[in-house]
Amino acid sequence: TASAQQEIKAASKAAFPAARQGPTDVTLGDQATLKLPQTMFFVPRPQADRLMQAYGNGKDPSLLGVVMPKSDDEDWVVTVNFDKAGYIKDDDARNWNVSELLDSLREGTEASNEERKKRGFPELTVGGWVEAPKYDSNTQRLVWSVAAKHKDAAAEEDATVNYNTYALGRDGYITLDLITEKNKVPMDKAAVLALLDNLHYVEGKRSADFDASSDKVAEYGLAALVAGVAAKKLGLFAVIAAFLAKLAKAGILAAAALGGGLWKRLKGKKATG
Repeated sequence: TASAQQEIKAASKAAFPAARQGPTDVTLGDQATLKLPQTMFFVPRPQADRLMQAYGNGKDPSLLGVVMPKSDDEDWVVTVNFDKAGYIKDDDARNWNVSELLDSLREGTEASNEERKKRGFPELTVGGWVEAPKYDSNTQRLVWSVAAKHKDAAAEEDATVNYNTYALGRDGYITLDLITEKNKVPMDKAAVLALLDNLHYVEGKRSADFDASSDKVAEYGLAALVAGVAAKKLGLFAVIAAFLAKLAKAGILAAAALGGGLWKRLKGKKATG
């Protein structure tokens, strides 16, 4: 609709001047610091919230901001969230069954299709792993990715992918989730993995600082971050993709990631104006 398109333009215009340009250190609440490279910029929470909602997402209280590339040749976005779930026990990662996790993710996605139908968005279907879950117990980092498509999508249509990375801490976990197209994952995942390497919890908030006598333990373990909690999130990001696809086809936005085409025009104006 015209009003939705206007809100996207307004949200993008508000986001641009608020963006922090790399190289810089971005403080993530009272939890961590993210070293942002020269090639990226960070849109902080209020403006990022508005952007995400303009693209059809519900309000997400855990969103801290979004990271985007400065280059016109790249079209991806990384959402940065902190979920204060408590300390996540990682014992179940030792013997999890990745095919069972995939089944759970599919079931969760089916269940959340009801909500998508109510909101007028297409239903989703989950394909296979783009990257099966990998957990590093030394660094408390989890990485996994799955492909999702609309149920009525053409077979040749490139699936939208969330490439999900998690850094576990004392009070919960920070997620850096890359949203891109499936065929671009091999190239684009380097950006989010570099960010993950440059994310450091502050003293007192690391996993190693956990105090079993006083700290809150999360109600779910590591497997739920893949199977249960994720199914809901997957739907939200696919909603962005669906919305963008419609706009791109209408010639309003040329890109498939958070208004890349619009960002290019804004950057152009800023450089010449």
